[in-house]
Amino acid sequence: MDFKKIKFSVSDGIASIVLNSPKNLNALDEPMLDDVTTALNICEDDENIKVVVVSGEGKSFSAGGDIGMMYKGLESGEQRLGAGVRKAGVVALKIRNLRKPIIASIHGPVAGAGFNFALLCDFRIVAEDSKFIQAFVNIGLVPDMGGTFLLTRMLGASKATELIMTGRPVGAEEALRLGLAYKVVPLEKLEETTNKFANKLSTLPSVALGKMKALVNRSAFNGFENILDNETEYQIQCTDTEDFKEGIRSFVEKRKPNFKGK
Repeated sequence: MDFKKIKFSVSDGIASIVLNSPKNLNALDEPMLDDVTTALNICEDDENIKVVVVSGEGKSFSAGGDIGMMYKGLESGEQRLGAGVRKAGVVALKIRNLRKPIIASIHGPVAGAGFNFALLCDFRIVAEDSKFIQAFVNIGLVPDMGGTFLLTRMLGASKATELIMTGRPVGAEEALRLGLAYKVVPLEKLEETTNKFANKLSTLPSVALGKMKALVNRSAFNGFENILDNETEYQIQCTDTEDFKEGIRSFVEKRKPNFKGK
């Protein structure tokens, strides 16, 4: 299989999906989302795959959306985020519906959709240099990939609202205290720790693990698909606002945004 934006491999029952677009911090653009969807389909169909590990090449797991691409779209008058948001929703559902454990091996800045991608996984092993940011508010958008759904269930409405509306960074140790991380390790130990845990999971009864995940979904993810539909609707509406345009332009121009509520 020829992938453009990821590296995919399988060894000893463990599939590795490496987000591989380091120049833009592994932004979750449409080609990246297409590749991840294909890889997850392979993981679903191959009964020899017991565990999936997702990681990021370069300096970051994923910094979310591609701001540079959004800016070019604005300037050319061809801004279209709807298709990308829908594809992000497809990936979100596939991660949750895959009846195999998925480990996110995380380092560096993890922002926007990258943050929510990590939250969708069953386990998050986090390097000490990691920093999680619900960055959507800074560019006039709402969280996608199920962000509001995931955070309200993990943290409760009050803390979720704080992180979503302020966009403040959450360091690795705070993520551990909040229950957003399974384990925090030094960066140089991240790969070793992840591989050791993946190997352990691969020796456990895979049918039972799959049914455990299905039960967790039924208990904690009821209504998830509807929220993804709502996100797409709201995100498209937000991209039509002047605040979104100001958020993107101020980010690229490295200045404070001047939002008008329009």
